[in-house]
Amino acid sequence: MLDQLDSLYLAHPFWLWLAVAAIFLAAEVPTASGYLLWPAASAGAVAVLTLWLAIAWPYQLITFAALTIVSTIVGRRLMPRRTAHEGPDISNRSSGLAGRFGKAVAPFSAGQGRVFVDGAEWMAELEPGQTAPEPGARVEVVAVHGGGRLVVRGA
Repeated sequence: MLDQLDSLYLAHPFWLWLAVAAIFLAAEVPTASGYLLWPAASAGAVAVLTLWLAIAWPYQLITFAALTIVSTIVGRRLMPRRTAHEGPDISNRSSGLAGRFGKAVAPFSAGQGRVFVDGAEWMAELEPGQTAPEPGARVEVVAVHGGGRLVVRGA
């Protein structure tokens, strides 16, 4: 008789829906996208509903689908969106160089040259209207263009 109670207990749809919710949550963890939270919550809600109500399988699936759609739409509208870039990119060494000082390494030619800033040598171009610094002269980084090219002026 105890075996019958155990199998009846484990056969309850609550456990199936709880497992579905756990699977969605486990899939969400490595992605951290937020998209799988809504189906996980919906599966959890269906699990709780099956504890109180005797719902047939097709209606459980329809309820799960409807809750997933509604919760995804509402959740996406209410939750704040993450911006693609918050703060400096720590893997990009050149992103924090604006405002730093360094030295001209070689003579500038046609507004192009090389400077030594923060322990590294960088390609540089002069800020418009600036005269070319002599090698060893102090320069200030005004801006950083794509590809790590620094815009400098004499300091």
